[in-house]
Amino acid sequence: MKDTIYRSHVLICTGTGCVSSGAKTIKESLEEELAANDLSNEIKIVETGCHGFCEKGPIMIVYPEGVFYCELESDDVAEIVEEHLLKGRTVERLLFKEPMTEKNIPSYQDIDFYKKQQRIALANCGQIDPEDINEYIALGGYEAAGKALSEMEPQEVVDTVKDSGLRGRGGGGFPTGLKWQFAKNSESDKKYLICNADEGDPGAFMDRSILEGDPHRIIEGMLVGAYAIGADEGYVYVRAEYPLAIKRLQKAIEDAEEYGLLGEDIFSSGFNFKLHIKKGAGAFVCGEETALMNSIEGKRGMPTPRPPYPAVRGLWGKPTNINNVETYANIPYIITEGAENFSAIGTEGSSGTKVFALTGKINNTGLVEVPMGTTLNEVIFEIGGGLGEGKKFKAVQTGGPSGGCLPEDYLDLPIDYDSLLDAGTMMGSGGMVVMDEDSCMVDVAKFFLNFTQSESCGKCTPCREGTKRMLEILTRITEGEGKDGDIELLLELGEHIKSTSLCGLGQSAPNPVISTIRYFRDEYEAHIHDHNCPAGACTDLASAYVIDEEACIGCSKCAKVCPVDAISGEIKNPFTIDPDVCIACGACEPECPVDAISQG
Repeated sequence: MKDTIYRSHVLICTGTGCVSSGAKTIKESLEEELAANDLSNEIKIVETGCHGFCEKGPIMIVYPEGVFYCELESDDVAEIVEEHLLKGRTVERLLFKEPMTEKNIPSYQDIDFYKKQQRIALANCGQIDPEDINEYIALGGYEAAGKALSEMEPQEVVDTVKDSGLRGRGGGGFPTGLKWQFAKNSESDKKYLICNADEGDPGAFMDRSILEGDPHRIIEGMLVGAYAIGADEGYVYVRAEYPLAIKRLQKAIEDAEEYGLLGEDIFSSGFNFKLHIKKGAGAFVCGEETALMNSIEGKRGMPTPRPPYPAVRGLWGKPTNINNVETYANIPYIITEGAENFSAIGTEGSSGTKVFALTGKINNTGLVEVPMGTTLNEVIFEIGGGLGEGKKFKAVQTGGPSGGCLPEDYLDLPIDYDSLLDAGTMMGSGGMVVMDEDSCMVDVAKFFLNFTQSESCGKCTPCREGTKRMLEILTRITEGEGKDGDIELLLELGEHIKSTSLCGLGQSAPNPVISTIRYFRDEYEAHIHDHNCPAGACTDLASAYVIDEEACIGCSKCAKVCPVDAISGEIKNPFTIDPDVCIACGACEPECPVDAISQG
């Protein structure tokens, strides 16, 4: 029986983001419409992983034309089938519109969000069915593993990764090839390889999206790594609240085993590799490699002192190598395309590309992958489309809750490991949160420190007690009870925690506080000395709103939106705001048609 030849393929993003906004319903509607129009044998529906442009989901792409439809609803499907699939006419109203010109852009490759990216780790995401191993193979999948196991010696593989300049994408940026070399050099009858897919940073979803959209790429990267260091068993440690990623990864492992790409005598090379999934319970500290290994072993997820490092004594006391999802996702490209091609991308000290989860007060949220050395300005204003509602840029936070906040003066900073560290922040796993003028940097620091403090495993005193004391000080400051010496005490505590905590998570926890004091000290001083929050975000410090009685026209619009009934008056007469009741939420100000309301 011959395979069906379809005249069109309709790709529907079914990553977690698009599923949450109705992608499954759209797929069901499409199936019904195709059946009703007798097109089921002509049009193939392909469920893909995350396409990246999460702001515009649900997303559909119709091939061979490559037309990109976005922000779809199930009611739009019938029109797409009638106009596009039957009559060949693009549905203009469902295309992406360029924000400045309102011009429709049919192809996603012409949208600034996509055309300014360079995708390696995300190359297949949104392009293939992640649950069909044949689609991965059709795009060159497992060629790297075949080449490594059939044509290269383990040391040759390690040297290739060294020459590529690939650094760990999980946060620390340690050279991957050197890490593999340490594990390879360790003599043992048993070695392990681990993929850290714990991903606990708020707002980060890079690893989840790769596992959902291209799980075989991670399996292949791990297979090459296992061969290089001599490991015959591996684990993917993924948090349990990623059910779709786990489902697709499990399917990929089963299919790879069926095809002889996992198991025994892979590619007739004599090399064996067995891969398991370990579900994590969601503890942030399990992103630290020694805590992660304790969790796999069934122990409480808490870090242990190093040395010995995992490459010498790791999982169950055996030499172990740990890299994160994005790191392994780069391996197939390096093996097939060569170390020189990879190292030619990016900068001398930070080669290749980096995936970021772009979130916050920005027009285009989603996943972006750019060459190392791309500036913050390019990512935020060209790919990200700038800030919405005419707001001014204030800061960008990189590196997750352990990173730092950079002001406008640093927008031209190239994104690479060393430049970010010099500026007082870090690459981290790839979180990038954009903040506008309405963001209070003291409150931002409190938010991230509250997260790391609550996620502290409690094993070491500096992290357990030090972050708690810092959080107490920040809370006092945002509540109007700051006092002289608080800033200096925060800096002193921060430096002690950085230098004495047991693991990297504790050592980096003070970064948001230290960086915001470095670049936004005036906001701390305003909170402490003037009992004022310049951004108006700290309600305990915000001044009540007042109404200019001469300008007020008595329309009552402000009173209707006040959540605490602080506004009173009679129609066609001036209204007033009770300062003792007003919570300074600002809901009333934009409602006034004559701009009679202001903050006192």
